[in-house]
Amino acid sequence: MNVLIVEDEKNLAGEIALFLKKENFLCEMAHTGREASEKIAVNLYDFVLLDLGLPDYNGLDLIREAKEINSDVSFIIITARGAVEDRIKGLDLGADDYLPKPFALAELHARIMAVARRKFRIQSPDIGLGEFIMNTSARKLMHGENEVEITKKEFDLLYYLVINRNKVLARHQLYEHIWGNTLDDQYDSNFIDVHIKNIRKKLNNHAPTPWLETVRGVGYRITADS
Repeated sequence: MNVLIVEDEKNLAGEIALFLKKENFLCEMAHTGREASEKIAVNLYDFVLLDLGLPDYNGLDLIREAKEINSDVSFIIITARGAVEDRIKGLDLGADDYLPKPFALAELHARIMAVARRKFRIQSPDIGLGEFIMNTSARKLMHGENEVEITKKEFDLLYYLVINRNKVLARHQLYEHIWGNTLDDQYDSNFIDVHIKNIRKKLNNHAPTPWLETVRGVGYRITADS
């Protein structure tokens, strides 16, 4: 999943990014409110980790802006500011959680995953996909007792389709959430098609995958009956 870290303490932002990347998140950083506002205007993020105490911007205004652009984005407020009023305002504007500094990075990760489970209604680490089981905690895709050998990015791509089950996701959405900014010069609209083709081939060696649908001219979808 794609995370924007909005934190003016550069060392802390770097520590958070390094930790989350090891946990298979895609991370970008913004050290000012203006920089965060510009990034949010052009990129789709699953999570924004937001320090309210920015030197040039009211963090609450950033939540308002982001929600107008992408109502699905989840916010976790990370700040030394302890006033109950700020906490309430942030939550009222749509923030999903509030984590005061200092905090353990493991706790931040646990909070992100808890929000993701609520957001995507994930009740178990084991998700059924036809004859397959996707174990999200072990990051394995199983067919019976056999593990399907897929790459890290193929797993991430399949998982993102799974948690958005029944939604048609455009190619540029999938690219941005798994690989980063679609404005990157290296972006190729066929890039996702190649990865989906490889995933289908590997899965079809074990069982059919009618639940992984191509929506012509748009992108891909995993259906509910999977």
